[in-house]
Amino acid sequence: MTALESDVQPLTGPTRALDSRVRLVWAGQALVTALVVAGVVGTVAYALEGLLWPAALVFLVAVTLGVTHAHLRYRRWSYRVRESSLSLDRGVLTRVRTVVPYVRVQHIDTRRGPLERATGLATLVVYTAGSRGADVTIPGLTPGDAADLQTRLERLAIAAEGEEAV
Repeated sequence: MTALESDVQPLTGPTRALDSRVRLVWAGQALVTALVVAGVVGTVAYALEGLLWPAALVFLVAVTLGVTHAHLRYRRWSYRVRESSLSLDRGVLTRVRTVVPYVRVQHIDTRRGPLERATGLATLVVYTAGSRGADVTIPGLTPGDAADLQTRLERLAIAAEGEEAV
């Protein structure tokens, strides 16, 4: 075992799932989306035919699909901090596996939207070198876990590329 391996090994860990409260955040986002879509459909249906039931139907279908998607999405989401990269597995219909080598990490943010603050959660955003939109997010972390993961990833990125990496 090299000195570098012994330094980064305590920073890695097993495959981890998200906090189960993230389902509430995603279900809340689905509820807001359903309200907006039902509002648009209701406005159009009322203006054209004087009907309101299409808005209620669209709302029920959208909420049902959104909550179901939130539960399925939670079951599939996992991440793992490895010695040389961060690995993410996610996706309901399309399964996506993303591997981010630490040498590509530019900077790491944590953020907390209104629904996340209400449920006591945070999201970690890892920005990588590369094309536009080359970033990955890990939602559903407690603020303490997000800060710990941010620190560990920073140390792993520095170990991968030297003191100027992050």
